[in-house]
Amino acid sequence: MTRIWLGLELRRRWRSLVLLGLLVALAAGMVLAAVAGARRGASSVDRMLSETLPATVAALPNDPHFDWDKVRALPEVAAVGEIAVAPFFVQELPEYRGYLPPRGSETYRTIERPVVLEGRLPDPARADEVAVTPRFPRHVGDRLTLRLMTPEEAEDPDFDGNPHGPVISARVVGVARGPWYGDSLSNQGQVLVSPALFGGHPANFIGTHKSYGFVNALVRLKRGGADLAGFKAGLARVTGRNNIELMNLEDDAEHARKGVRFESASLLALGLAVLVAALVLVGQSVSRYVAVGLGELRALRACGLTPRQMLVLAAAPPTAAAVFGALAGAAGAAGVSPWMPVGMAALYETAPGFDLDGPVLGAGCVAAPLLVLGGAVAAGWFSLTADRSGAPARRSAVALTAARAGLPLPILIGARFALEPGQGNGRVPVRPALLGSVVGVLGVLAAFTFSAGVSDAAEHPERFGMTHRMVVYLGEGGTEFGPAGPVLATIAKDPDVTHVMETYVGVLNAPKVSVTAYSRPEGADFPAVLDRGRLPERPDEVALAVTSARELGADVGSTVTLSGKALKVTGVGFVISGAHNNYDDGGWLTSEGFRRAFGGTSKYHLAAVALRPGTDPQQVAGRVQESIGALPGAGKVSLEAAVRPDESIEVQNLRVLPVLLGAFLIVLAAGAVGHALATAVRRRRHELAVLRALGMTRTQVRAVVVTQASLLAVIGLAFGVPLGLAAGRTLWRIVADQAPLFYQAPDALPALLLIGPAALFSVNLLAVWPGRLAARVNVGHVLRTE
Repeated sequence: MTRIWLGLELRRRWRSLVLLGLLVALAAGMVLAAVAGARRGASSVDRMLSETLPATVAALPNDPHFDWDKVRALPEVAAVGEIAVAPFFVQELPEYRGYLPPRGSETYRTIERPVVLEGRLPDPARADEVAVTPRFPRHVGDRLTLRLMTPEEAEDPDFDGNPHGPVISARVVGVARGPWYGDSLSNQGQVLVSPALFGGHPANFIGTHKSYGFVNALVRLKRGGADLAGFKAGLARVTGRNNIELMNLEDDAEHARKGVRFESASLLALGLAVLVAALVLVGQSVSRYVAVGLGELRALRACGLTPRQMLVLAAAPPTAAAVFGALAGAAGAAGVSPWMPVGMAALYETAPGFDLDGPVLGAGCVAAPLLVLGGAVAAGWFSLTADRSGAPARRSAVALTAARAGLPLPILIGARFALEPGQGNGRVPVRPALLGSVVGVLGVLAAFTFSAGVSDAAEHPERFGMTHRMVVYLGEGGTEFGPAGPVLATIAKDPDVTHVMETYVGVLNAPKVSVTAYSRPEGADFPAVLDRGRLPERPDEVALAVTSARELGADVGSTVTLSGKALKVTGVGFVISGAHNNYDDGGWLTSEGFRRAFGGTSKYHLAAVALRPGTDPQQVAGRVQESIGALPGAGKVSLEAAVRPDESIEVQNLRVLPVLLGAFLIVLAAGAVGHALATAVRRRRHELAVLRALGMTRTQVRAVVVTQASLLAVIGLAFGVPLGLAAGRTLWRIVADQAPLFYQAPDALPALLLIGPAALFSVNLLAVWPGRLAARVNVGHVLRTE
């Protein structure tokens, strides 16, 4: 009986089953692609670290005479990869400057061993071979011209970046990536040179007198971070120094994990939103399909067909459509896997390309048909229960009001079709259609409200605390590059400069974390971004960046102990990004507070420069640098455009997700509403035939369908608009807290102005074909059949 019924349904209603299968395929494909991509992205950093023998710390003694063999002999050390603190240049890409070439064959072999994606790594004995990272604009087989400095240029602190040393023609032999030798969201890739390049030309990197150039190193510890304390003690013991800076690269790895978790959570949220919308919108199509089937199967009750058999027969066609839809969706999800993972996770993926996530795709192929089957059985059971109850059909207050108001008959009948389920063979569930219209509007408005928040953050770097556009380097480690007063006065005179703030940088220590502190002159009006509270005004006060506050368990009004000094937290917000801190990691001190904490020393001496909106920082930097160059003794002072934090680029990568979700919901809602209209015309053709026999015109019949569609849209707008606006803003606040960034309520006005006309136009467009079918009902044939 099931086989016969399926055959009949496929011949009579194959269009509806194809549409249902496509809706299931679209929903399943998006959900499975999002979940598989999230799983792949979330594991990308750990997979890379497990394959690349990553360094634990970067040791920076900055000493031309440093003996690295003493470090290798420490019991905690597994490998040391020395790196020259010097640049090299690529003639074909004048804007590119390579940095930190390796010295010695340990690099790429026992420490920071990159994953090879194509070709091979450069031969450690050949200086004319290089590898590149995936984002670098060259490929395997291409040639690059490497240019080195002369020994004199290597020792010149005023080197202008135009080298005149040896020229090496090198061939690209591979594409590789690793934690240290990898890409970032803001760079154009790296060149991985052979250790032979430094081995054959050491003087062209660090000079010959060993008074200026030096070699630092990457160090891999045997137990990773667990050996860090012992390594610090041992390093101080064998070198006699306790001031060697150590960059904890495991912190960088944790930052990368945080970034990919954020992206993975965003993909999972997309998948969850699609799943919820699909359950509602596809569910109402399944419910209507089952109601139609049960109506036709009632005639077989007299032949002995039981209610259970009716449920099986009514649920079989949509379940069969769901099986094919799930298979197609799984194939689609596998097909888009080469574009996964996205954002930062893509920079750590060790096996980019096609990826078949068997557990996810297999679970989807099973879950989608089961969900449709469960929904079909539940809808059928409720329909049969309503039949057995014998209760009168529910009447709509809206339709009754329309009748009492004497509105035209097409409007009254359209309201009944939209809001009343009907009786007998013409019974059609209306609540799923109403819920579907609400969810459609809610989801689309939430998606575009969220998208407005993403666009705002992408276009306004001040959401990440970046109110400056240029950074001026005035000194480092107590050495001044030039006269700060005249330099800053010259910068302030530029017509495109609005604010200049001089700041000193130092590091405050807590038991488990370090806080990069920036001084802020008393009374400075330079715009700083705070999430809450205020900037410090007294020497015993501090404003913390959001991540530092979280790590210290502090908030406005708390007291924290940093480097042995108790400081009251007056605000939580964002700071300047620096060489060893991010915009969300650090704190603000007053100038007097900085002097009390660090005495007369500082790590860096900088100035942050804010510009007029729309100004090109590169042009201003070039113009101001020329003016500064004319000042006596200011030749070493340099300016550069401030680099946007990677988090802002990560947020930009989210732009596509709400757009995809909005487009998906539009398609799904259109299919569901179209199916609802078509089903209503089919199931209620007897009522339409009676109305036609009593004198209703074809135009009036079309108006019935138009009224039904418009009422669905109006109800969807009435409930979906406020809920969608609230949902979009709530989701964006969650993302802003996780990113982190300064929350600015998204401007949803454009979406609010468009969604009403767009929804009404769309549903009336969908009503054209069902209205035409309703107007063409063969009155005599339908009445004889009924």
